[in-house]
Amino acid sequence: MANGVTLRASVPDDLQFVVADDALDFVAALHWAFDGRRRELLAAREEKAARIAAGEALGFLDETRDVREGDWQVAAAPADLNDRRVEITGPCDRKMVINALNSGAKVFMADLEDASSPTWHNVVDGQRNLYDAVRRTIRFQNPDGREYRLNDETATLLVRPRGWHLPERHVEVTSDHVDGEPISGSLWDFGLYFFHNAHELLKRGSGPYFYLPKLESHLEARLWNDVFAFAQERLGVPHGSIRATVLIETIHAAFEMEEILYELRDHAAGHNAGRWDYIFSAIKTFRDRSDALLPDRIQVSMTVPFMRAYSQLLVRICHKRGAHAIGGMAAFIPSRRDPEVNETALAKVHEDKEREAGDGFDGTWVAHPGLVPVAKEEFDKVLGDRPNQKERQREDVQVAGPELIDFTVPGGTITEAGLRTNVSVALQYIDSWLGGTGAAAINNLMEDAATAEISRAQLWQWIWHGAVTAEGEAVDRDTYMSIRADELAKLGGPGERRLGDAATILDELVLADDFVPFLTLPAYGYLD
Repeated sequence: MANGVTLRASVPDDLQFVVADDALDFVAALHWAFDGRRRELLAAREEKAARIAAGEALGFLDETRDVREGDWQVAAAPADLNDRRVEITGPCDRKMVINALNSGAKVFMADLEDASSPTWHNVVDGQRNLYDAVRRTIRFQNPDGREYRLNDETATLLVRPRGWHLPERHVEVTSDHVDGEPISGSLWDFGLYFFHNAHELLKRGSGPYFYLPKLESHLEARLWNDVFAFAQERLGVPHGSIRATVLIETIHAAFEMEEILYELRDHAAGHNAGRWDYIFSAIKTFRDRSDALLPDRIQVSMTVPFMRAYSQLLVRICHKRGAHAIGGMAAFIPSRRDPEVNETALAKVHEDKEREAGDGFDGTWVAHPGLVPVAKEEFDKVLGDRPNQKERQREDVQVAGPELIDFTVPGGTITEAGLRTNVSVALQYIDSWLGGTGAAAINNLMEDAATAEISRAQLWQWIWHGAVTAEGEAVDRDTYMSIRADELAKLGGPGERRLGDAATILDELVLADDFVPFLTLPAYGYLD
């Protein structure tokens, strides 16, 4: 125990430096300074959800009109974050970190959140891998003897800590007034990475850069900004060294994009259009509204009205304030076995990235190194030698508010195939997550927690509203249980891997009377 921090799991000798006493002192200081506000903001989320369920409308805030109408800019981008035309994402396992940094992308977002299963090993070993990557000492050797190491030129490293809602149950904090409460996963992830690497990154000409997930309000961004200011002052790091890109992946945040940039303005690097979580947020927020019933997930593209309005508004707001606008994920995984699947999928990736570059985005996300050249080609066509296109102000984009909640999907249908896909993907992803892998290759797509959330949320909503498939079948509990049994059997049954636990968790999520906010909360109890 150091300053009231107790580790509820063992740490191997080679990882002890990650949880050294001075590092634990630092994360304890973050906890005592900010965890009370974090809990208040989480309570505010629940209160707002209840008001929306009772009929309150979402809209731009009257009380922050002066921010939206004011004349201000975010801090200028550091040199190694000025050109972000292709960003690759993935978990923090050792081989992935090396391959991503070597991928040819401009940025690697090392993910401690949706693409990471928060086993204790992953949480602590991920910090070690990032520590070694910053110092360029990271190595990995395959069983066949092949060795991986960093190239001379690598991507700029950004880290995504867990969201405000997630605890780290292996770490408890105790005081005279508090008896062993779990520390916030967000403060733990941020605190360890910043403590170990901030000075080293600055010495090497970079800085401590982050992606911030799941924000629902500018007040949550204000909390992060205060955390940044506190951390920099405590460790003697110059103010403004931290830069944060916010994932606009909740429908609440879409109405406060400008205010979020304002709160972070000394530390802001831009916004990212987190498309999968955004769809999940729309379902979750308006789950009780029959007019917000979305069709099969595959039909909810970036060109449907509410997604188109949100993404274009993001570009306008970011460029108005001098920030980067980063596009969404291309989740396709190239296959060596099926050239026809590759050709079709790559054509769609080209189309998606061409649209983003044409809309004014400064960069985009991919999930696989094989897609880096595809995305780069489309952004090179528009950017040329320019590092970004912030000069494109997109004043032609006019979004008054209703466009962001226009959930019509022209020609959209709910199908049996869509039902089966949702069940199968959710089962496979939860099984993978329980096994310690948070980024799972399923049907040539890289699935993470966000896409699994869409799958289980749609199942809940379709059952709740008594949806009927295009084939004429009512979507009810019996239909779900029958399809779930079929899909489970196809995957090998409950005795295979952890599919039995995955089925239990999915049943609890889909058949619950009350919507469970995040699948990772009940599933966390099943992890080692």
